[in-house]
Amino acid sequence: MFGDHFYHATMRKSVAIFGTLFNNLKVLRKASDGSVLNQVRVPLAYGPKQKFLARLDQETGFDATMAIKLPRMAFEITGLSIDSLQKGQKRNKIVEEHASDITKKKTIQHHTAYNIEMSLYIMAKNQDDGLQVVEQILPYFSPEYNVAIKPVTGFNHKQDVSVVLNSVAIDDQYEGDFVERRVLIYQLDFSMKMKFYGPTANQAIIREINIDFHDKDVTTKLFEEMDFTIGSTDTESSFTVTTNITEDGIE
Repeated sequence: MFGDHFYHATMRKSVAIFGTLFNNLKVLRKASDGSVLNQVRVPLAYGPKQKFLARLDQETGFDATMAIKLPRMAFEITGLSIDSLQKGQKRNKIVEEHASDITKKKTIQHHTAYNIEMSLYIMAKNQDDGLQVVEQILPYFSPEYNVAIKPVTGFNHKQDVSVVLNSVAIDDQYEGDFVERRVLIYQLDFSMKMKFYGPTANQAIIREINIDFHDKDVTTKLFEEMDFTIGSTDTESSFTVTTNITEDGIE
């Protein structure tokens, strides 16, 4: 069973899909009269929140140009578990037409459903920035958002990936004196319902079929023969029917 190498980059695709959902969020800065002063695109990166909090702790006022700009977002994979609610049937082979050879079929042997746990961190220096980002996300998850993908390269098979919002938490990292920077962190926990697919193969199809019709009482008496042959192209395929006729009619 094991030993045949295959790799569909399922986890990498999951990261790309998740990041694409949140990579174009913006924050507006307004004047007291309500007019828009500027618009800031919130940067997004893959990595744990501790990495960015450590950068904030290391920063000093000596070189403000090196400081991390807030707001910003980060996300990471936090867990992986089998999805018992999406357990597929044992015979869950996927079969498609071969692109260049009609005598073969492309197959994916099997797949298994998993929940990929993701956490999205929204880091802001004030409540309004953080709430703007959160409010641009929540309406789309009730509690899930579906994305259609082609999970296996070379196949037209499509899969609907459900991204489920499980919880939202708020953490105020402001501690210490007035010199320290305040960081508000909104943590949104998601589950991505992905399927991990097995190896692919080119499987030959039945190219020739012979059918003989006999008398039910006299098995040696042949009424009719049918021959089906599938060639490499449609023009090479054939279908032949041979009927045996005697003086008494069809045998």
